[in-house]
Amino acid sequence: MFLSVFDLFKIGIGPSSSHTMGPMTAAARFLDEILSGDWPRPAGSKVSRLGASLHGSLAYTGIGHGSDRAVVLGLAGQTPVTVDPDTADVIVERIGAEKCISPPGHPTYRFDPAVDLVLDKKTPLAGHANGMTFYAYDAVGELLLRRIYYSIGGGFVVSDEELQRMKTRGPQAPGRPVPYPFRSAAEMLAMAAKSGRSIAAMKRANEEVHMSRAELDAGLDAVWAAMKGCIDRGLSQEGIMPGGLKVRRRARQLHDKLQEDWRSNRPNPLLANDWLSIYAMAVNEENAAGGRVVTAPTNGAAGVVPAVMRYWLHFHVEADQGSIRDFLLTAAAVGGIIKHNASISGAEVGCQGEVGSASAMAAAGLCAVMGGTPEQVENAAEIALEHHLGMTCDPVGGLVQVPCIERNALGAVKAVTAASLAIKGDGKHFVPLDAAIETMRQTGMDMSEKYKETSLGGLAVNVVEC
Repeated sequence: MFLSVFDLFKIGIGPSSSHTMGPMTAAARFLDEILSGDWPRPAGSKVSRLGASLHGSLAYTGIGHGSDRAVVLGLAGQTPVTVDPDTADVIVERIGAEKCISPPGHPTYRFDPAVDLVLDKKTPLAGHANGMTFYAYDAVGELLLRRIYYSIGGGFVVSDEELQRMKTRGPQAPGRPVPYPFRSAAEMLAMAAKSGRSIAAMKRANEEVHMSRAELDAGLDAVWAAMKGCIDRGLSQEGIMPGGLKVRRRARQLHDKLQEDWRSNRPNPLLANDWLSIYAMAVNEENAAGGRVVTAPTNGAAGVVPAVMRYWLHFHVEADQGSIRDFLLTAAAVGGIIKHNASISGAEVGCQGEVGSASAMAAAGLCAVMGGTPEQVENAAEIALEHHLGMTCDPVGGLVQVPCIERNALGAVKAVTAASLAIKGDGKHFVPLDAAIETMRQTGMDMSEKYKETSLGGLAVNVVEC
């Protein structure tokens, strides 16, 4: 199995990888298919109008997550990597006013978001909770092309056909075979023991089958630069976050207070936890505001890994750029196993699949750079994941604000605690990481849809009722 570090750590835009980045990517795929012309249609017919419908979790929480906005931007030719967060609203408003859309390389299509973009809460699509359908019509309204896509978490998008192939044959490894194709934590540990390599070294060897060492290092450095930039922006911003809940940003105020305590040498036994929390909150406040973020492995959990990495650089004198790369590689190895055997989608398994997975990845990365053995790294990931099992995804108002922002802070604290516990042991422990991952999968299957990013249960209804 090969899942690149850059599949898990994608530079994109908030507020959600599955609900914002996914629909934007799906819209771009639909445009590409229209342009390719490789689909049956009557001779001489041309696409004149576009339409789209969002289903399941995308319909229930689409407004709060900006899914509708993402579809409009995607059909306008924008991608999560290229879109400028500062001009996105201008593009969406112009299309709404003009009732047409002109993606690069295409003719102008009729598209009125108020009419042609439907949030269909009554018709779930069978493949996944995050389903969407795109339509292309001719000038007289005849349907020429219809495609279904699913946003399966972390910004990953598959077509209806691709999802069926994944379910029947499993994910297919792209390209050339890699030297360490571990599909489980047990296989990862066995390969590490046989090769004498660290998890990061094995993951690096797999990546370098597909790119040069220089390209890999440059990409890892770019991911960390984007993460660090997101923290810094979050620590500099104030005010009310968008969406209507009137939740105020807190990271800057808390940061200034910590800086004041730091300068005055006031004793603070919780100092490390405070910094961890502030770093994570800064990222997720930026994400909630639609800023530039990195999926880690999702947007809703984007603050955990960067917070723990910044903590590593802040509190450990041995930290350097090389260790940051090893951190990301180790975290990606664990994240790939989780995604392969369970899910990182809140709409599929609840927040245990988002913040739980992120905490496990961060714990593994931190344990590795602190000198942990592969067995200790696996133990750290297991501890962090085990203590997120059963966590629901119940965002108030469908917004990634409450409880998501603070939940990332606590996920980062759990990750550091898990790494600390693991590295003080010998790597032997009762519950294997693979068992925790399978438990997460089963728990997600049993979990009521009310608690899987639909905002139909939990805090999403009780806070409003209070």
